[in-house]
Amino acid sequence: MSTIAILGATGTIGSALSRHLVATTNQVLLLGRDPDKLAALSAELDQPFAVVDFSVSQSLEHALVEHSEHCGGYQGLVNCIGSMLLKPAHSTSDAEFRETLETNLFTAFSTIRTGGKLLRKSGGSIVLFASAAAEIGIPNHEAIAAAKGGVIGMARSAAATYASHKIRVNVISPGLVQTRLSRQIWDTPTAAAASTEMHALGRLGETQDVVSLAAWLLDPQNSWITGQVIGLDGGLSSLLPRRRQST
Repeated sequence: MSTIAILGATGTIGSALSRHLVATTNQVLLLGRDPDKLAALSAELDQPFAVVDFSVSQSLEHALVEHSEHCGGYQGLVNCIGSMLLKPAHSTSDAEFRETLETNLFTAFSTIRTGGKLLRKSGGSIVLFASAAAEIGIPNHEAIAAAKGGVIGMARSAAATYASHKIRVNVISPGLVQTRLSRQIWDTPTAAAASTEMHALGRLGETQDVVSLAAWLLDPQNSWITGQVIGLDGGLSSLLPRRRQST
């Protein structure tokens, strides 16, 4: 049985996806930076883990190669690593901008590069995450929009590069999903109401929305989809919501 490697496995999305995949009889390799959180999730799911310094160019590849002998190869890689910097450009420092690019864009590049090496013989699925902020203008999202826009362009190019090796590269582009990372936006009733109003379907995203789509993209039965950016955003990036009338 092959394995799915989850980068950022201890985050809200990464841990939920890992639990879902294990519950549906998949093997996962849990990857992250916090050894204590990884060990706890590993014990819960009875799955292996590896501590990775994602800022070091070859750290991810070394971890996957080291575990490949024990897991029968890889079926897919999912990069659930991300950050959220909400500042206008004039208030964003060089260090903050570079950190945003490193966390979001560089880790996505490392995922593609490593997947391009390890999946060349078997094929498989690479799933990355962008943001609706990369596709429409949302105030104070300049840095994250730049990073996630880079993810989108890079993924499409990689999908073309590796298609002949049966490696599929797709991107999930969420609206506001209720996670620990985004809590600052939705954690008060006023903020949650304002954010909800931007989504035509009238609610914020939930973890299971993302997990279901990511698992679908990883499934070999869906092997004829690549190079796609799927807006999982309640209509945020494409629909103008109607003003809701009170009853």
